[in-house]
Parts: sequence; C-alpha cells; structure tokens
Amino acid sequence: METISTLFSSFVDEANNFLWTYILIALLLLVGLYFTIRTKFVQFSQFKEMVRLLGEGAKTDGSDKKGITSFQAFAISTAARVGTGNLAGVASAIALGGPGAVFWMWVVALVGSASAFIESTLAQVYKVKDKDGFRGGPAYYMEKGLNKRWMGVLFSILITISFGLVFNSVQANTISLAFEEAFGVNRLIVGVVVTAIVGVLIFGGIKRVAKASELIVVVMAVVYIGLALVVLAINITEIPHMIALIIKSAFGFEEAFAGAIGAAIMNGIKRGLFSNEAGMGSAPNAAAAASVSHPAKQGFIQALAVFNDTLIICSCTAFIVLLSGAYATPGLEGIQLTQVALSTHIGGWAVQFIAIILFMFAFSSLVANYYYGETNIEFLTSNKIWLNLYRFGVILMVLFGSVASLGVVWGLADLFMALMAITNLIAIVLLGKVAIAVLNDYLSQRKAGKDPVFYKDSVKGLENLDFWERSREIDK
Repeated sequence: METISTLFSSFVDEANNFLWTYILIALLLLVGLYFTIRTKFVQFSQFKEMVRLLGEGAKTDGSDKKGITSFQAFAISTAARVGTGNLAGVASAIALGGPGAVFWMWVVALVGSASAFIESTLAQVYKVKDKDGFRGGPAYYMEKGLNKRWMGVLFSILITISFGLVFNSVQANTISLAFEEAFGVNRLIVGVVVTAIVGVLIFGGIKRVAKASELIVVVMAVVYIGLALVVLAINITEIPHMIALIIKSAFGFEEAFAGAIGAAIMNGIKRGLFSNEAGMGSAPNAAAAASVSHPAKQGFIQALAVFNDTLIICSCTAFIVLLSGAYATPGLEGIQLTQVALSTHIGGWAVQFIAIILFMFAFSSLVANYYYGETNIEFLTSNKIWLNLYRFGVILMVLFGSVASLGVVWGLADLFMALMAITNLIAIVLLGKVAIAVLNDYLSQRKAGKDPVFYKDSVKGLENLDFWERSREIDK
C-alpha cells in the first residue's frame, strides 16, 4: 500500500509540474491579457460601475422571489474564493517561492479579472430556469453556446470532483490542522463536527447556502481586514521595505532570493488562482444563479470579487507573514506559518484567533464548493439518486480531508484545478465575442442613461437562450 501511495503521489506531482509549467501559467496570462485588451481594460475602466452594482437587488422578470440577489451571488462566489487559499495558500506560496510570489499573485488577479468578467457574463447569458430560480455555468455555455455537450459533461465531472470533493477535503484539512495547533483537539473529532454541520447545510438547498455565505463572508472579511490594518499600523515604518522586497524578489533582484524567480512565479500564480479562481470556471456557477436585468451586471460583480479576494484579503495574509519575518523559518509553511506570523505581531492568542477565523473562511468555502458541484450534477442528470450520492460523497471527503496528509490533498487540488481551468479557458476564448457584444450593449444603454435590460435580440446571432426569451419589440 505504501508503494502504491508513493507512486500515486509521484504521478500527481509530475502531472502538476507539466500542466503548470508548460501549459496553464502561459494560458492564464495570455487569455487574461487578450480579454483585457478586447474589453478595453474593463476591470479598470468600469471599476466604479462594479462597486455601484454590488448593492443592486434582484431585477429580471419582476419577481424578487426568483433566484438570488447580486450581493448573494457575490457572497457565494467570495465564500468559495475566500478560504484556505487566503490564509494557508498565500503563506505556502511565500514559504516556497519567497516574497516575490506575492507580486505574481497580484498579477494573476489584475489580468485574470478580465477573464472573470467574460466567464460570468457568459454564465448569465446561457443560464436556465430551475425550481429555485436559475442555474448555469461553464457546462451550460459549453452546451448551449458551443453546441458541445461532451465538453460540458467533461467540465461538470471535473468541477464536481474538484470543488465538491477534492477542494472540500483541502478546506477540512486546514481546519483540522489549525484547531490541532491552536487547541490540541484531535483532528478526527474536528472532522466529525465539521462534517455534521456541512451535512445539515447541504441538504438545505441554494437559499440556505446563500444566506449562510452572505452572513459569514461579511463578518469574516471585516474582522480579518481590520486585524491586518492593525498589523500594518504597528509596522508602518517597515511597509516601504516590504513592498521593495516583494518587487525585487519577484524579478530575482533581491540577493537572498536570486535565482528563485521561477519558484516565485509558479507559486504566486498557482496559489493566486486557487484563491481567486479567475478563469477557472467555478464562480460562473454562482453568477448564473443571480437575478439581474442584464448579464454584464454579474460579469462586473465577479470581476470585483477577484479584486476583493486577492488584492485585499490575500494581501492581508501576505503582509502579516512578510512583516513578521517568520517565512524564513525552515519547515514552517501553510496555516502554521500564518499562525506563527500573526502571534509575532499581536501575541500568542493569535494562534487561537487564526484557527477560529480560518474556520469561518474555510467553512463558507465548504458550503459554496458544494453548491458548485450540485449545479453541475443537475447538468449531468435530473436523477435525484446521483445528487444524494454526491452529497454523501462530499460528507465523506470532508471527513477524509480532516485526517489526510497535507501534501496529497494539495497535490490533488492543484491537478484538478489545472484540468478544470484549461477546459474553461478554451471555451471562453471561443465564446468571448458573445460576452464582448453583451458588454457593448450594456455600456451603450448606460451611456443613454438607462438601467440596462437584456433581450434575446440585444445581440445578433444568439441561440439556445433559455431565460432571455423576451424580445425588445414585445416590450415596446
């Protein structure tokens, strides 16, 4: 069994090395740059519009009971984004790639937010109705927009395994490690408790997931950002040196990290993608569930969510770790590094505090990740037996992740994340012209002083639209 485990780990490592080194990093940056240029830098030029839209409620068919609000969709996608990647993943990136990894993490967010706009806009265009309101995502726009159901099936399988099973084991793994470090609680006991709570929530449906995410995300984000600001205030004279260290290390100019530029780029982009998910195809599943009057509105909201995740929350962890100097300690990485770093700034109680805040971060990700799998199970089949089997699979993987090896869990997460992202990036490149046409329609309506409304004939040549069936002529 040990030999099989070693061979499996070796295979996962080799596959990750090939996919990330030779394919995914270049693909992410090139696609992000392509859409940044094609949309005329939408993530920067429309930033004010993104913020304005965040508070907008449900507006589509006149029924606020349909779907979820823009903010709830933002909360669900942020709940999935903001998890162990923000606390443990960022710390690991710095431990393995040096301070320069933070710079490349920022780059993938700034560039990738354009891809996030495209994929979430497409998710809204091709969304379908269900009993709770709406559902959609990459699988749906692959089938309806590209007429390639096989591609949608492939993506559905990958995201269900990735988020519902593997990523949830990562979240549970980090929760159990943090509680063991902070309180000395047996990891299996932590796993049983977390598994029981998750089980109650996932059998409650999207409305319950939305409400739970909305509450948890707001609380945890405010508290954690506030704490990071305190750390920055305490170390205010060190901030210029820290920023210089990040930039110099990113390009190998810092003597202590010379020659580590490859590790900085690899770990910064890998952990940045794990955290903000831009272009991966996960957030569009939440974006599709929102009730809005125009698809571009969720494109804007999800582009803003990428900024919120990486430029704000991930940066909070990076600054806490770098200002402590703990990242230079051999053998210290992941959530333990974040705990030690924060305790350096504010005292030993920080170890317990991080465990609690991590629980909130990771738990919100658990329920949001589950939803991503659920909506893709519904794409594959309407048979409730498969949905219930998936739910029990999620519960088992949460329990497994609580006691599993850190390396194995993160390795699997990276592998499935890469396969998912490659499939989705190909699809959004092929469908990009649709999202750009939708963006132009939105901007022209805003320029005319209107609250944009989308119709099936707003963009020429669109077919297989399940929800946007009204024509402009009918509403006149």
